[in-house]
This record gives sequence, C-alpha cells and structure tokens, in this order.
Amino acid sequence: MPYTSVHVATSTQNIRFQPASDRSLLVSFGEQISLENHQRVVRLLHFLELEPVAGIRNLHPAYCSLLVTFDTQMQKHAELEHIVRACLERADQLRQPEARKVEIPVCYGGEYGPDLNDVAAIHGATPERVAAAHSSTGYLVYFLGFVPGFAYLGELPDELVTPRLATPRKSVPPGSVGIAGRQTGIYPFATPGGWRLIGRTPLTMFRPDNGSRLAIGDRVRFLSISSGEFAALEKEQANPWA
Repeated sequence: MPYTSVHVATSTQNIRFQPASDRSLLVSFGEQISLENHQRVVRLLHFLELEPVAGIRNLHPAYCSLLVTFDTQMQKHAELEHIVRACLERADQLRQPEARKVEIPVCYGGEYGPDLNDVAAIHGATPERVAAAHSSTGYLVYFLGFVPGFAYLGELPDELVTPRLATPRKSVPPGSVGIAGRQTGIYPFATPGGWRLIGRTPLTMFRPDNGSRLAIGDRVRFLSISSGEFAALEKEQANPWA
C-alpha cells in the first residue's frame, strides 16, 4: 500500500536532537512511551527509508526516539540535524499503511512458561487468568532489537505489569514469551535474558534467509494452544514459515 499525503499540524519544538556519539544523532520525541510519540518515530523512519539522505548509514528506532548513524566524512551533527528537521515537516504528513495483523500461537505455563505461576502469585491471580489476560490483548511492535528478530511489544494490561527477574537466566529457550514491566516479547534465539517467561511459541521468529517474522508497526495477538498443538506446529517448522 503506497504512502499518501495527509495534512497534520506539525512542530519540531518539542523534539530534542543530541549527539549520541561522534557519528550518531539521537532524535527524541519525548520521554514517555505513547502511541503518538512512536508514530512520529515510525513516520520519520519510513520517510528516511523512502527518501535516503546522503551519508546516513543506519536507522535504529526505539519507543520514543530514532538513532541516526552517519558518515562523518559526508555529514556533521549540525548539518544532519538541519536536514532531519526539514524531513520531519514532510514525514509528519505521511499516512502509514494499514498495520499488518499477526497471530502467534503460545503454549502457556509448565515447561514452556516456568515463571507463569510466580507472575500469578505476584498479582494474586490464577495462572489461567494471567494467560487469558495476556492472550486477550492486542500488542504493537514498537521496534526490534537486543538480538535480530526480538520484537518489543506493548503495552501489557495493568494487571500483568511485572518487574523482570532479579537475576537473569544464562539461557532462555528460543520461542519463549516473556514479560518485563509493561512489555512483552518473544526470544528468537537461545540467549541470556531476564524477562519472566510465561509461555513459548513453536514458531520460528527469525531466519537468516527470510529475516524476522515480525516488523515494526505490526499488530500482534497471542493465541493460547495446548502442548499437543505446540508439538504439531513445531513439527511443521521444518518447512520455512509454515
């Protein structure tokens, strides 16, 4: 779906620009995680992808900011800030295409979600209630980071907001679904991690030949499945993107 123009009242007065290193510029849209702030991050990201600026090497979106790395032989911080300010006026007039909707099957609890019972105890709820609350909410993919294919999803319902583990695990199984603060996410690889694990998906979240299953801006819902369904779907993963 192509991007089309839409009139939006814009201002760059509340946007902060600051050098993050000798070759990077951080563009911040505020300190609070909000859909409005993130939409401005995404609009600027997509605009700079559609109309590349000479010297920009990489773009790294986050909840409320965009980190722009650049070639110091072609740009300086002040010059790049001037260019990005001009881009913002045009980027804020881009309408995003309709979000892609993605369902992720998850088997909650047991060996797949070793922290589910603890999360339930923290909130004075049953494990079934925690799983139901997690799977009944839609989530936005704010950005990908940490490792390739790790999508930061938000926001969790208030009843599930839980601090991360005091001591991170040395290895989290791939496909593990975790929560931390107001975030939820899926570990694409076996990596260290401190999020509380409440379930696991049998889907492969990242393949070097196909990239990430999820992308920034996607809308995600989790679908609760049984251990038997998990085993059947896991078997299908022998076929890429089954």
